[in-house]
Amino acid sequence: MGESMQGLHRSHRCTEVSNENIGQTVTVMGWVQKRRNLGSLIFIDLRDRSGILQIVFDEDIAGPEGFEKAGNLRSEYVIAVTGKVNRRSAAVNENLKTGDIEVAAESLRILSESETPPFPIEENIQTKDELRLKYRYLDLRRPDLQRNLIMRSRAASYVRRFMENEGFLEIETPMLQKSTPEGARDYLVPSRVHPGKFYALPQSPQLFKQLLMCSGYDRYIQIVKCFRDEDLRADRQPEFTQIDMELAFVDENDVMDVNERLLQYVFKEAAGVEINLPLPRMPWQEAMDRFGSDKPDTRFGMELTDVSQTVAGCGFGVFTNAIESGGSVRGINVQGQAKMPRKKIDKLVEFAKGYGAKGLAYLCVNEDGTYKSSFAKFMSEDELKALAAKMEAQPGDLLLFAADQNKIVWNVLGALRLEMGRELGLMDENQYNFLWVTEFPLLEWSDEEQRYLAMHHPFTMPMEEDWDKIDTEPGKVRAKAYDIVLNGTELGGGSVRIHRNDIQEKMFEVLGFTKERAWENFGFLLSAFQYGVPPHAGLAYGFDRMIMHLVHADSIRDVIAFPKVKDASDLMSGAPDTVDEKQLKELGIGFLE
Repeated sequence: MGESMQGLHRSHRCTEVSNENIGQTVTVMGWVQKRRNLGSLIFIDLRDRSGILQIVFDEDIAGPEGFEKAGNLRSEYVIAVTGKVNRRSAAVNENLKTGDIEVAAESLRILSESETPPFPIEENIQTKDELRLKYRYLDLRRPDLQRNLIMRSRAASYVRRFMENEGFLEIETPMLQKSTPEGARDYLVPSRVHPGKFYALPQSPQLFKQLLMCSGYDRYIQIVKCFRDEDLRADRQPEFTQIDMELAFVDENDVMDVNERLLQYVFKEAAGVEINLPLPRMPWQEAMDRFGSDKPDTRFGMELTDVSQTVAGCGFGVFTNAIESGGSVRGINVQGQAKMPRKKIDKLVEFAKGYGAKGLAYLCVNEDGTYKSSFAKFMSEDELKALAAKMEAQPGDLLLFAADQNKIVWNVLGALRLEMGRELGLMDENQYNFLWVTEFPLLEWSDEEQRYLAMHHPFTMPMEEDWDKIDTEPGKVRAKAYDIVLNGTELGGGSVRIHRNDIQEKMFEVLGFTKERAWENFGFLLSAFQYGVPPHAGLAYGFDRMIMHLVHADSIRDVIAFPKVKDASDLMSGAPDTVDEKQLKELGIGFLE
């Protein structure tokens, strides 16, 4: 059984003890990492969130009772030790911050005993994720995860410090909100007081932060939990954290300027990473044409090339049919990979099919200048030559092509480019390539709903020079929207908001809302807009994703204290779970058989 503290006070965390404390008496507390019993001496590695400190038990100093107690210590026992700081008598450990000192224990108190943990509490363990997440409270003791969460805490402090100096106010917005028609992925909360009615948990504080601008608060920030009931990926969770902001009396350049300086400050202070400003900007169309992605990873080349004109008159039906039906043929050059085995190329074809391709065409440029290709028999030598030249191919290069509607071609080659970049080790994790992607389309066509949807949200301001196309060519209207991208991850996104009623009403009309329905769903915002609304714009970061990059984590789960797994459940607590019949009755909820 554990003993109580009995008035004992910790004087230092483990690695706060240093050479400066030699000769002093300290009291340290933590978990037993390991014990080495050398007969006349017992060594304990004591661990807390700061790191490891060596404790040495000598019977002459600790006394027979203390020495015997030390002999009974096991991994993960929680102990308190008082003793004198000495230079290490044995070899110095260069890998430890406290590697040249130790504490000679004078007294030991066992605060809590521990069963043998289901996996070792060590860095970089190969334990299965399911086991780690079931015992997350133990997993969180591991030094690598502790470093991640300490970094997260520090980064949040730096964000708040910077934004406060820039005149931002931290204001909380409600967690219990009204569900909107665009909120198909809302988590719903039943109301006990209003039977049959529901609140929604926020996917974003969007409408409330716009209202704060109407209320004159000028610059708002919030580090806030948001919720989205969608399928999970490596960088997605059902509940996630945003750095959310809105600014009044600004245009997009003001928002980008303050955010570039915020990123520069946070990355320098938190991780010592230097970011050169201004950050590059790239229009959406250019990003799609060059990288097949609106969040391009610019750490390596292998850019897309449009070869539609080069192959327009060739005899390969797959290419010509795509072009004739309004699509395109594009390719990437995987340099030096012409000798890739056919089996591996077949795997890439299957990979491409997973992104909507019907297939993948390839052309190997052999070292002797000859070609090996899946479509050589449909094209003349000159046509193959022209195609290779358009792709800037050298002997030894592998060319991969997709032919379909633009959206599919971009999707396929964008994903393939990243896959090849990963396989060939072209991504330097110590390189931080930031990029603004700008001029997004305002709307995107949904085949499923047979109508235009807002690419960002219905409150995004169109570019004035495109507004005259809203009735004739709505798909060609660009938005005053901008995403901040880091190494192929969308770190954040934002836009200038519509602050004029006539444009907002027209936007709802284009999205298929009647005036009545728009007022029914967004009445409180439209009503506020009748009382003097300033021009305003904003941005929100995925804070979890930002931390993921700061610590080079592979998954968003490694920077969240208690994450969910792929099916949005919590293996540790067992959520979601059934609830008491009485609770459901109170809420007026029953289940259909």
